[in-house]
Amino acid sequence: MKSTDLPHAQRLCAQYDMLPRGGTVLCALSGGGDSVCLLHRLYALRAEYGFRLVAAHYNHRLRGAQSDRDEQFVRRLVATLPEVELVVGSGDVAAAAAQRKRGIEETARDMRYAFLRQAALDVHADVVATAHNANDNAETFLINLMRGCGLKGLCAIPPRRGNIVRPLLTTPRRDIEAYLTAHALPHVEDGSNTDQRYTRNRVRAKLLPLLVQLSPGALDRMTQTIARLRADEDFLQEQTNVLFPQAKATDRGLWVDAPTVAALPDSIAIRGIRALWEQLTGSAQCSAHHLQAVLDLCRGGDPSAQCDLPGGVTARRVYDRLELLRQAESAPISPEITPAVYRGQPQTPYTFFITSDNRPDLRPRRTGDRLTLPGRPGRTVKKWMIDEKIPRHLRDRLPVLDCSGQVAGVLGLGPDAAFVPASGQACWLVRYDPNTERIEKQ
Repeated sequence: MKSTDLPHAQRLCAQYDMLPRGGTVLCALSGGGDSVCLLHRLYALRAEYGFRLVAAHYNHRLRGAQSDRDEQFVRRLVATLPEVELVVGSGDVAAAAAQRKRGIEETARDMRYAFLRQAALDVHADVVATAHNANDNAETFLINLMRGCGLKGLCAIPPRRGNIVRPLLTTPRRDIEAYLTAHALPHVEDGSNTDQRYTRNRVRAKLLPLLVQLSPGALDRMTQTIARLRADEDFLQEQTNVLFPQAKATDRGLWVDAPTVAALPDSIAIRGIRALWEQLTGSAQCSAHHLQAVLDLCRGGDPSAQCDLPGGVTARRVYDRLELLRQAESAPISPEITPAVYRGQPQTPYTFFITSDNRPDLRPRRTGDRLTLPGRPGRTVKKWMIDEKIPRHLRDRLPVLDCSGQVAGVLGLGPDAAFVPASGQACWLVRYDPNTERIEKQ
């Protein structure tokens, strides 16, 4: 195999089964040297693997005429490759970033990948190939190391995530440049890649070359180190899949058994919590600080503790449960109250009968409210709620049934003994289905 056949890419494709035989590959094509190299190499391999090749270009509209120049270059390039289709999309990244109040780089990436996902669906692609290379991977490794991260962050860019594959991820940029020269392949340069306002560009232009200068071969060794770290991460993730409790769904999120999570080693517990976060939000962007805060909830002594996470998510303890919810619950719960005649039906915390001349009023509980449940001693409503393990986030939402200034009952606890009707007596039926919001006590 010749060096210009990109042997690193050949091995990586085989290791991660990146090229579907008889399927369709969508190649992300910016027009830069890396993506042109990838497209050309995939074009050379398509007959051997029997896949259909489609190129996809996204115009971010960030550089005015240069962005349009890149698009036109891509159109001309693909036109020279028989049987290769081209899909083009565009979006106003700057306007979207301002509207979302997010950074340009982050917004551009999100919009580009959204386009690629949709393009893959439209052309029935089995995989989407991007041109990230070994230098990109080393840059990500260094950036994550400087910012502070765990093992997952040090694994940098994954060779494969779902249907996203990166055949050039272990190929140094010097090999890509040699390939472009050997095949006389034209490409365009993105001027923003030299903009020193961006951290990645400074790492690319200054830090990584300095490390290679101080220690020749540093790039190759970083590539090997990242591969070893990824093997360790994959093993720990396999252990997490086995040991971490299965999440159960609620109407607003997920929950798992908190004591089980608390007993796990940190490395397993943190990975499991991250998996919950990804399942709930669809995002992998949750900091180590927030993940540790959730683990601390599981290991703490407060059965009603909670913490806010990015993206409008709340993590909270509900006694022995750890819950991750998309949004906080705040609206008061209103039961159905209808006239009835008591025939000895069973009384439950959420369906009960009370006797009163007038329809009971609903109000929030107040300090000092007392309730005497049938056959049990009287105590404050707050004490009842704690003893009955009603989650703290529900306590202020469960209304008191007030009859002329007296507590006739409390939703979630039941009727006061003084307001329980006799058989055949006219009364009021208070009814609420806790399954409406999946209200559960431990």
